[in-house]
Amino acid sequence: MSAKTPDPRRSYWLKTLHQWHWISSAVCLIGMLLFAITGITLNHATQIESQPKVVTRDADLPPELKASLAPKPDAGDAKSNAELPADLRRWLMDKLSLDVGARPAEWSREEIYLALPRPGGDAWLRIDRTAGSVEYELTDRGWISYLNDLHKGRNSGTAWSWFIDIFAVACLVFCITGLFILKMHAAQRASTWPIVALGLLIPLLIAVLMIH
Repeated sequence: MSAKTPDPRRSYWLKTLHQWHWISSAVCLIGMLLFAITGITLNHATQIESQPKVVTRDADLPPELKASLAPKPDAGDAKSNAELPADLRRWLMDKLSLDVGARPAEWSREEIYLALPRPGGDAWLRIDRTAGSVEYELTDRGWISYLNDLHKGRNSGTAWSWFIDIFAVACLVFCITGLFILKMHAAQRASTWPIVALGLLIPLLIAVLMIH
């Protein structure tokens, strides 16, 4: 009795699927570890204590900057949003090592307020337009909070947002190619689809029966 002849079409697709599967798994590896670990830390956030560190800095504007930011007599009391002037941004970098970029600040007749949220912490800058005083406060909640915020994409910027989207696509490729590989091997592995069904059934039952 002759051996069964291998199906070249099946061999081609199996090889292609394996190739896409391992490439996507390599791309996703570190990201999946990060998201899995931070999934645990987020789930137990109330049990993981953190001691926020608060740093405050005070400074006074030089006379030329103070004069340029002073409220004009005919400006009224209306509030507006606009980025800080370039010379003020340079001074903040030199004096406080603070890079505020082109974020819009809240301008009123009395002060300029700039919120500076970031992963794992918070910060704000306040400038008194009349007195020329500058207050800066930075709150650091630790590296676990930092990683948790990266998991949620909170205050992490455009580049990280793009990374999450690309990572999600790579995960989809990894899962879909894995599903097709399972399908191609299912004939020789009877437990394949029962285990896949179990992976669907467990979270479904928990959601329906235990979440209220």
